[in-house]
Amino acid sequence: MQARHLIEKKYRLLQEVIFPQLNQERIFFKYQSAWTKKQRLWARNFFHTELVPVLTPIALDPAHPFPKVINKSLNFLVTLQGQDSFGRKPHLAVVQAPRALPRVVRMPAHLESTGETCFVLLSSFMQAFVPELFTGMEVTGCYQFRVTRNSDLFVSEDDMTDLRSALQGELSTRHLGDAVRLEVASGTPAELIQRLRVECDLNESDCYQVNGPVNLVRLFQVPDLIDRPDLKFVEVKPTIPKILLDEKPIFDIISQQDVLLHHPYESFLPVLILLRQAAKDPQVLAIKQTVYRTGDDSQVMDALMEAAKNGKEVTVVVELLARFDEQTNMQWAAKLESVGAHVIYGVIGHKCHAKMLLIVRKEPITKGRGKGKYVLKRYAHLGTGNYHPRTAKLYTDFGLLTSHSQITQDMHFVFQQMTGTAIQPTLATLWQSPFTMQDEIIRHIRAEIRTAKSGKKAAIIAKMNALLEPSVIQELYRASQAGVKIDLIIRGVCALKPGVPGLSENIRVRSIIGRFLEHHRIYYFLAQGEEQVYLSSADWMDRNLYRRVEVAFPILDPEIKARVIREGLQILLQDNASAWIMQSNGSYQQILSRSKLKKVGQQELLQLIQKK
Repeated sequence: MQARHLIEKKYRLLQEVIFPQLNQERIFFKYQSAWTKKQRLWARNFFHTELVPVLTPIALDPAHPFPKVINKSLNFLVTLQGQDSFGRKPHLAVVQAPRALPRVVRMPAHLESTGETCFVLLSSFMQAFVPELFTGMEVTGCYQFRVTRNSDLFVSEDDMTDLRSALQGELSTRHLGDAVRLEVASGTPAELIQRLRVECDLNESDCYQVNGPVNLVRLFQVPDLIDRPDLKFVEVKPTIPKILLDEKPIFDIISQQDVLLHHPYESFLPVLILLRQAAKDPQVLAIKQTVYRTGDDSQVMDALMEAAKNGKEVTVVVELLARFDEQTNMQWAAKLESVGAHVIYGVIGHKCHAKMLLIVRKEPITKGRGKGKYVLKRYAHLGTGNYHPRTAKLYTDFGLLTSHSQITQDMHFVFQQMTGTAIQPTLATLWQSPFTMQDEIIRHIRAEIRTAKSGKKAAIIAKMNALLEPSVIQELYRASQAGVKIDLIIRGVCALKPGVPGLSENIRVRSIIGRFLEHHRIYYFLAQGEEQVYLSSADWMDRNLYRRVEVAFPILDPEIKARVIREGLQILLQDNASAWIMQSNGSYQQILSRSKLKKVGQQELLQLIQKK
């Protein structure tokens, strides 16, 4: 029922808020009933030249059973009367719209009134002209529908000898998995909905009637089709830390001090510069990197391939089971192997979700008794987000550039463990899932409990996407009962209930929903006044703590630590423009609804900070 309520609310907002506000700005979605004669002529021509050549109407009869429509494709169920040239009398037909077809089409400017911007939905073309796909028959109805299918991939560890080959076989059938949800346009006759449910083997509770397009995600393209800067976010121009603007090689800078990158306010470019310089630098011997998501067009992968071509020892841990990026990652794996890079597919049963880049460089000793000899030095990048330049412009994430010997040594051990068969090493600085991270989180929470019981100030602040792991939640409840002040910034699902008397009255939970997707994970412990801050790619969920390879890394530089606390935590706790506060019953209230204070939007404030 909650999912149904959310769907209804989403479409109500579309029809009652978004569309009317667009109309006020003279931006219209034109349905056929509102087309002028010239607009209708254009629409009919578009239908025949752009749509008809790739549409395949399937009339249902004994020779043409109901097709198994692919996952999340747009389809139309057409009701018919009459007899075709073969003497058949089909009553139903299905028309599948290929993914390549645009779901939203901008009308030519000469057909728009002055100052107007007009769009036509693909469903409107179909509603208007679908009879022309069934000449000689009478079309009595045309109804859009969409089926969501189970897209999980199943790979048996017992029978598998090559993960990439096994996945390649599974991917070809992913889009035809078992149906789990049916979406139909409102107004679809009950008997047709029943037919679709039977064909999909779904219950009534699995069917959703929607008042609008069955896939609202396709509307994301609309802002790019409208030239109205006044209606859009002001463009964010990521900055580059001043220390990196120096013309010195980036290795010289990182060898002297750690550098923090805060995306999307700061550019992802320094990571690319580090990789590109490493690929060309004759002193660089080896590069090791994890890849979870990186995109179809990746400058990161281009740099790694260039490094391999230049004779560097390149090892890439590619996670082939990154959901919905499996095909892309397999293609990159093949390209990397073709230029001599070592490609490892992680650990079966444990997705490699850690974000790590390690570079080994041979450097001359210029002073002391070792002068004239060489030493091997490691340089690293650790992050909370993927090596994906596009999402670095949309997600909030931290990245750390460092040459700290203990951190890079720990990274070396983790890479060795993933690529070889080493037993769990003792790490000096990093927490690692599935081995030590959960234990370390619990240990640090309990340290705060002991501090609070001794009468001293104790505090925990944690920011992440989701909080679900039961043992961590129980420890947080115990910490609250002991008097530890706890602030949780959880963007998504949170199984902990704050503010419950006698259980969690010292816990506050907020979710920040703004322009950028809040993505960095930050763990803060007051630790008797000596603040400890860890960054990670891991949420406090079962999958992150037990079924993935993750790392959490400490922020050791005092200035960088203060900056992470300020930009990643404190400013978010002051936000009263995009913050939602979780109530003790699990519901959320937007903070502005009960505040008359001046609006403080943390994402906007951070943009101003980075410009200074």
